Amino acid sequence: MHQYLLLSPEVASARAAGKPVVALESTIISHGMPYPQNVQTAKEVEQVIRDAGAVPATIALLDGKICIGLSDAQLELLGTSPDAIKVSRRDMAYVLSKRLVGATTVAATMICARMAGISVFVTGGIGGVHRGAETSFDISADLQELARTDVAVVCAGVKSILDIGLTLEYLETLGVPVVSVGQPGFPAFFTRESGFKADFQLDTPLEQASFIHTKWQLGLHGGVVVANPVPEASAMPKEEIDRITGQALREAGERGVTGKAVTPFLLARIKELTQGRSLATNIALVKHNAVVGAQLAVALHQIPGMQPV
Repeated sequence: MHQYLLLSPEVASARAAGKPVVALESTIISHGMPYPQNVQTAKEVEQVIRDAGAVPATIALLDGKICIGLSDAQLELLGTSPDAIKVSRRDMAYVLSKRLVGATTVAATMICARMAGISVFVTGGIGGVHRGAETSFDISADLQELARTDVAVVCAGVKSILDIGLTLEYLETLGVPVVSVGQPGFPAFFTRESGFKADFQLDTPLEQASFIHTKWQLGLHGGVVVANPVPEASAMPKEEIDRITGQALREAGERGVTGKAVTPFLLARIKELTQGRSLATNIALVKHNAVVGAQLAVALHQIPGMQPV
């Protein structure tokens, strides 16, 4: 066990019993949703994973340790702490050495999951290439992490606040396969369709697990994006969310919001402009991703040689 890793009793018991474990990020708690919905959703998502036959492991950096699996008190801390730092690869050593409260992004969660021998990670949406990146060079570290770290990431695609076409082009350049579930189209977080196609469509956990296992057996390191569209009943109309996203982006520019502050600002503003409907969609898609991720983890766990070492 790595000196910085600290497994919760539930996760440690799962590892000892040979049960599949699913990683969850913590930025969605600290920066992605308002309190108390953030903490309540985190607990509900963990229960969804348990009900589907796997063990949840929400990840955060606390008191100088990488915590794999969190207590209710730790979830509350992340959900209410205004000083929680949004941690990506660049920030991990600083937050750990200073013993600060750190909430993990997609990139940091992938790193921590890999260190703990966890192969499947469930999130809402991955980061990507921001609009205007040709001048700002604002590209999420999530994409580089997907190119180097062997973790399958189950998500609802990327948010329409990003340049989805360039994000998919960048993933192709990095050799990261993008798999869609239930449809050929790549989803756009709040909506089921982005107007772009995924690389491959694999609808069942067994198909997905076989694909991922084959990739890693070939020595092709890096992650896989498993793009799972939001349930139709919870999806937002594409025209509406595109219009609202455009307005939120303009306001962010007018207010000088940049860097890590952009996504939290946009999500909060979109929530206001949709009168809370976007938050309901966000919660629904994360829970749906948890089901698909848990089923994938169970399927992967049944393949010889896929158990964590």
